[in-house]
Amino acid sequence: MSMNELTGAPPRTRLVEIVIPVHNEERVLESSVRRLHGYLAGMFPYGFRITIADNASTDATWPVAKGLAADLPDVRAVHLAEKGRGRALRHVWAGSDADVVAYMDVDLSTDLDAFLPLVAPLLSGHSDLAIGTRLDYAANVVRGPKREVISRAYNLLLRSILGARFSDAQCGFKAVRAEVAQALLPSVRDEEWFFDTELLLLAERHGLRIHEVPVDWVDDPDSRVDIVKTALDDLRGMARVALSGATRQLPIFAVIGVISTLAHLGLFVALRQLMPALAANALALFLTAIANTAANRRFTFGVTGRAGVVRHQLEGGVAFVVGLGLSTGGLALLDVLMPGASTTAEVVAVVFANGLATLVRFLLLRTWVFNLRRPANGPLR
Repeated sequence: MSMNELTGAPPRTRLVEIVIPVHNEERVLESSVRRLHGYLAGMFPYGFRITIADNASTDATWPVAKGLAADLPDVRAVHLAEKGRGRALRHVWAGSDADVVAYMDVDLSTDLDAFLPLVAPLLSGHSDLAIGTRLDYAANVVRGPKREVISRAYNLLLRSILGARFSDAQCGFKAVRAEVAQALLPSVRDEEWFFDTELLLLAERHGLRIHEVPVDWVDDPDSRVDIVKTALDDLRGMARVALSGATRQLPIFAVIGVISTLAHLGLFVALRQLMPALAANALALFLTAIANTAANRRFTFGVTGRAGVVRHQLEGGVAFVVGLGLSTGGLALLDVLMPGASTTAEVVAVVFANGLATLVRFLLLRTWVFNLRRPANGPLR
């Protein structure tokens, strides 16, 4: 007898589809699905469907999956001829009629008591996506040091390079409102392990709300995941996403940079008539840095309004210091190598140094100053 029958609760009207992507998991598939089904049937207050998504297994996984679908209500099985966790999730989620789509790893490493807190904010409309996190202080995690180091390093790279705010991209315990998933899926390119990381990055880019649930998690010592291959694939995915984002912003940044450089050179030449080269360069760079930060804030990174403008200018000042150090160093080196150099030579030295400073400036602006996903009250844990 279900919990609804025991308590006299109204019939279930919302539907959550839980996908279990599997590849050669005949060993644990039956016990895990029966355990999950029993838990949901007895404890979960909404309608559910468990979908076993077999992606190109070569063992007895598919026969086991078909047997479970025939034996258990609200369980179905689908088979894909090609391997890839992301491919399996895309296939099921894209055609789902559920209100919320979710997935969890077949080993059920995450405590199932976290599932209702995971999907409830999505069913209520409070959030758009939800993820389990093993990196919150409230999480209770048992795993080896190798996996711990790799996981923390990966999420640190996501935050520092791509500006991600979510804390744990790799936890196999996620849920998405179905209409949100179906809107985002066409833009997600990865078909394997980077799939859900890319989905989360895309969601943040569109300003969607991501809810995090600290989980109790116990590592599966017999996991079939190739950690090295997966890490390399994830790094390639990160590089692709980073380059894609930079490609959209670089043309605007370059135009602003050209205008700033011309303005800087004009000011430098004018001020050089009134003061020494080092002072003229510092003042010209300071004035153009303020204008450059404001222009990039509005046009390159799309930040409008007054909120954060002072902080952006102060943090943009770090890039100013970098530029000042590089260009001042170039002028100082020129003075050592070519005492009494002409203004033309000084201009060439400034242009060269500013080229390097521009690259550093873009990286700082993109990943730090105008990282819109950065928490308002300090860095993410």
